[in-house]
Amino acid sequence: MPEPYAPPVQRQPFENFKPYRIRRVVHMNAPDAQSHFVQDISAVSEGMWRWTQQKPTVKIKVRTTENLTYTIDFSLAEATMKDTGPVTLSFSVNGHVLSQVRYEKSGDYHYEKPVPPEWLTVDQDVLLAAEIDKVWVAKSDGAKLGFILTRIGLTQ
Repeated sequence: MPEPYAPPVQRQPFENFKPYRIRRVVHMNAPDAQSHFVQDISAVSEGMWRWTQQKPTVKIKVRTTENLTYTIDFSLAEATMKDTGPVTLSFSVNGHVLSQVRYEKSGDYHYEKPVPPEWLTVDQDVLLAAEIDKVWVAKSDGAKLGFILTRIGLTQ
């Protein structure tokens, strides 16, 4: 009978080791971006960005509820703001408003804020939205435009 083989050496895991950073961000130029859209985001990609309407909303899943930050990169177009004037955006997670921010001028913006863990559930859809108070309406065809969205999601 052959001698029994010794079990492999057991190693202790590194203390506080995280094998990966959780990052669920929808980039508007990603091939699967549309699979995350719930409402008010243009199906037509303009390269790195897409036009939104009043309340662009995406859905993602999370593997944890701890230490997540709502993150969005967007632009307010000079062409629309000359008609709408200053606008207020409300940033929300699963229907809970994180905050409202007033923007006085056009330009590129980044917003981020920690999300209370009790607003999230692991492995269930999380709805992230950014609602603009005033949309621009085209005189020619009545098309409504909100802002230009580059990315939106949760980072850790």
